[in-house]
Amino acid sequence: MDHTGGHRVAVVVEDDDLIREVIEVMLQQAGFIVHPAVTGAQGVALVKAHQPIVTTVDVSLPDIDGFEVVRLVRTFSDTVVVMLTARVDEADTLMGLEAGADEYVTKPFRPRELRARIDALLRRIGRSAPAATEEPDEPAPGTVDGRLEVDTARRTVRLGGELVHLTRTEFDLLAALHGARGRLVAKGDLAGLLWPDQHRYGGEVTEADRRTVEVHVANVRRKLGDSPTSPRFIHTVRGMGYRFEDA
Repeated sequence: MDHTGGHRVAVVVEDDDLIREVIEVMLQQAGFIVHPAVTGAQGVALVKAHQPIVTTVDVSLPDIDGFEVVRLVRTFSDTVVVMLTARVDEADTLMGLEAGADEYVTKPFRPRELRARIDALLRRIGRSAPAATEEPDEPAPGTVDGRLEVDTARRTVRLGGELVHLTRTEFDLLAALHGARGRLVAKGDLAGLLWPDQHRYGGEVTEADRRTVEVHVANVRRKLGDSPTSPRFIHTVRGMGYRFEDA
């Protein structure tokens, strides 16, 4: 089933029956047809079969772990991936985002908060065209910084003419920094860009949110070959945030 059709499709990969049911109900209330999986292999097969727009993946599964599920899914799908875990180790967060997840949520979570994060992801990708899967023949009119081109219409990034593959979240953060044109952008403001509805549910930007932003920015730097100690593009303003320059 194609997710561009009349119904939005989601896959939930979770071996805990209670948590899986909670996520299923939340997504169904949001208008999704939900396909549940209790193992990683089953989840990968469901994503391939149903082309969901959203997939939630638990890190701890009875067969392959959630990181491997996401890596496999990313070989054939651009589904929005939200990883769920009871572990709060920052290295796990980094592994999840490097595997290709768009979002990383720790348990326990409130269903409405999870829905807010999924809604925010879907709105961000819905406001403009999906990331291009083929290289355009000509760079579209957009913003060009020497060898770095950020095309917000096609949601593509080129460095020295070569396409740089960023996740949706990584692109949104780079576009925000790039668009600020040398002005400081606070980590809290970047977190607010990713999760604009959080305050509606009584939530504020947390240290965990700021650390997640740091991990995303580190991934963007790595993909741009940008050194954190002597950066060309993304400069850290200690204790505050980031500033984009093209030295």
